Amino acid sequence: MYKVHWIIDGIANVNEKTQEDAENIINSKIQKFLSEHSDFFDKIGAKAIQGKAYLPGKDEENGK
Repeated sequence: MYKVHWIIDGIANVNEKTQEDAENIINSKIQKFLSEHSDFFDKIGAKAIQGKAYLPGKDEENGK
């Protein structure tokens, strides 16, 4: 039996007033998606999803 360790990484651009609001909007979208596809995530053994909002730095052109 093989075990597969996987990681999903991404950056979502959101226009919210606060860091907390930005995190909450993405969290809500992820939670909705997870609840609609719980059987898939159970089958692949998903354990955690996490994220943190930040303001883009000078090295990130136009927040991308």
